[in-house]
Amino acid sequence: MTVLSADLRQFGHAQIYTSNIQYIEVLSFDAYLEDEVPDKSQENYRIRRYKIYFYLEDDTVEVNEPVLQNSGLPQGIFIRRHRISLPPPNEDQFYTVHHFNVNTDIVFYGRTFKIYDCDAFTKNFLTKIGVKLNPPGQCPEDPYMKTRREKLDCMEPICPYESFDTLKQFLEYDRKVLRFFCVWDDSGSVFGDRRELILHYFLSDDTIEIKEVLPHNSGRDAMSLFLQRRKLPKYGPPGVYQPGQLTDRTVLNVYGGYSQTRVYGFLLDKYQLGKLDQEFYKDTDLSIGTTINVWGRKVLLCDCDDFTKTYYRTKYGIENFTSIPCKAPSPPKIERKFPPYTGFGSEEDSLRSCIGLMPTPHQRNFKKFIEFDSYGNISNTLRFFAKLITHKCADVERMFVISYFLSDDTISVFEPIERNSGYTGGMFLKRVRVKKPGQEVFKSEFSEYIKAEELYVGAKVNVNGYLFFLVNADEYTLNYMERNSDKFPLSSIELVIQKLKEEECKSRELKQVFTAADCMHTKMVDFNTFREIMMNLTVGKLTDQEVITIARRYRVPEDPCPHRNVLVAQAHEQLKKNAFENFERLIAMCVYEDREKKKVLPSKDIKRLCKSSRLPLNEDLLGSLLSGFEDSEKQINYESFFCALNWRVNPVPVLEVASYIKERCEDEWLGMPSPIPVKYIYYLNLLKDVFGVDE
Repeated sequence: MTVLSADLRQFGHAQIYTSNIQYIEVLSFDAYLEDEVPDKSQENYRIRRYKIYFYLEDDTVEVNEPVLQNSGLPQGIFIRRHRISLPPPNEDQFYTVHHFNVNTDIVFYGRTFKIYDCDAFTKNFLTKIGVKLNPPGQCPEDPYMKTRREKLDCMEPICPYESFDTLKQFLEYDRKVLRFFCVWDDSGSVFGDRRELILHYFLSDDTIEIKEVLPHNSGRDAMSLFLQRRKLPKYGPPGVYQPGQLTDRTVLNVYGGYSQTRVYGFLLDKYQLGKLDQEFYKDTDLSIGTTINVWGRKVLLCDCDDFTKTYYRTKYGIENFTSIPCKAPSPPKIERKFPPYTGFGSEEDSLRSCIGLMPTPHQRNFKKFIEFDSYGNISNTLRFFAKLITHKCADVERMFVISYFLSDDTISVFEPIERNSGYTGGMFLKRVRVKKPGQEVFKSEFSEYIKAEELYVGAKVNVNGYLFFLVNADEYTLNYMERNSDKFPLSSIELVIQKLKEEECKSRELKQVFTAADCMHTKMVDFNTFREIMMNLTVGKLTDQEVITIARRYRVPEDPCPHRNVLVAQAHEQLKKNAFENFERLIAMCVYEDREKKKVLPSKDIKRLCKSSRLPLNEDLLGSLLSGFEDSEKQINYESFFCALNWRVNPVPVLEVASYIKERCEDEWLGMPSPIPVKYIYYLNLLKDVFGVDE
């Protein structure tokens, strides 16, 4: 790529790079020429400066004269780039690099140029090729330009030119605004308060604009601006001035002459007599912690944005931008006191009538209700067996079921119906929240109610004056308490084991008692024996809930799969209740489905046929029956399956109700049987985990 000579003048460097990552090596020399000036008495000659460029790639030469302001001479390219021949008598040869040196004269087309200096690249290049450089010289000063400059320095124009260049500042800082967060403390005046403001400083013209931040429900009119954009004087209010008193220039007179073609002019007062000086706020006057005067109002600058911090850090080197809190200290919160409970309705409803003129119903915790409401097999209800603690002999053996509903913290008490007991049974307490005893009824605060964490096996609960003793819980309740052991610490196996480890001194005695109770050396004991041993040796340090937690952890697992005859007996019982006898139709449907006449069908097909025929068996029982009759390939002989279910043709003995082992509580048998938590416990595993006792 070729670089034009017009582009060359813009660089002034010896190496000019091109767009193809290539560069042209050029030697640059500083020279001057004494140009004669005939027929002029002020000067005989003039010194004109030139730049001589020698291109090494083709030995071409270009001469350029730098532009001088108000010279009156055509300047620019003096000799365009080409090869220049030597002066006569060697005009058949051209200039080469060896013809150039410092402090030498060189002739181009009859004009003698005196080279007095060169750039650093040219010096290095000439030194490398073996040219001995002469010491640099100096260019003489043009006598005419010197005389002209001295004359201009002594002259004072009648109308001096005063430059007010604001365009540069506008182009450089347009749309760049400094933002400060400030506050005006007007609390000293009547009905005054602290008012938050935002100050905008426009760098393009040094003007200031202030906006007010109005909080919600402040009672003030929403004004667009607190201070309109303008220059802000430091010492305000300065007073009222007549038009023309505050100006950048002072005009003495305006003249225009008497001719028809008048040319108006004006005279400026260069001494500026009577000019009023007024200082305005600049960016140097604004900083965090500074108090400025906004027309008589003291405004404190408390903080600024990131752009403002970057501006001051870059331009002035300021690093400290510690903010000052703008918010006023919150007034002391006045505690709202409500009148005491009137006794009508609930406490929440009575409180709603004190909050507003139009009472609204109390909004219960809907999120908690949705989270703990019963759905499917998850009841979210804790049920406990309880007995009534009373001195009446007739009420000692009465048993109750206390249900705690987690969705709304309500409690209901139900008494199972027992024949010949003398009591009707049924609902003892409908579902309602139960208050803790010993609280004042008519008070302003809400009452405290019984919580789920206060219910456990062995606890005593006061329900509206009736004292109940919780003796057992159902399987769901025990599982829920063990899953949420952070709320129910008595169901945490880690805490119970830690409490047993504190009784390490009784480890030998505990081992002997368990060994004596296990006469058959089966390494397990029943629940009643286990409870009695743990209660006697710990001397009341363990509660019934903690004993149940240990027993459930080390229990002997029961057989989860009942015998097939038991499943068939249960199925016969349900089929008899629903009077289902349509077994021949089921077999006919299976024969129709059996295309290959193998008398077997997949278990999923038989299950589908049973559901389509509305066989009155629940999902779990039907699945267990199918699993008991299927072979290794999950095929079922449908004739044998439905013949076994035919309760008229193949009856089975009626199942006897399993007698539950009664629990012992304080050495007294309870009058009503209740299922015990577990049947048998591995005591040896417990001793190993707690005391490290070997077998």
